[in-house]
Amino acid sequence: MRIGISGGQKKRLTTAEMIVGPTKALFLDEISNGLDSSTTYQTVTCLRQLAHITDATVLISLLQPAPEIFDLFDDIFLMTEGKIVYHGPRDYILEFFKSCGFSCPERKGVADFLQEASAP
Repeated sequence: MRIGISGGQKKRLTTAEMIVGPTKALFLDEISNGLDSSTTYQTVTCLRQLAHITDATVLISLLQPAPEIFDLFDDIFLMTEGKIVYHGPRDYILEFFKSCGFSCPERKGVADFLQEASAP
């Protein structure tokens, strides 16, 4: 019987392979699939540090990120049906939606609110 690596280990290995080398831009789609929330948080934290230290661009697509993971992002691209609804600093996204007439309820996570507010 052959013993291989788990799905989460494959995901981390693939991400590590992408980082090696003189990369100035990384495009990562749904990196949280197959990972628990703690590993996803660690992965995004490392990618954020990489982007800040090397002055690289890291674009990550995530569906329904946990609040602590959402807070790691500097800028947000919010898209619905292939159209950009918001692009800019994470810190200003609630202000933007408020100016459009959408307020985030106090006890709702920002990512969950954005998903509901931008639904078609």
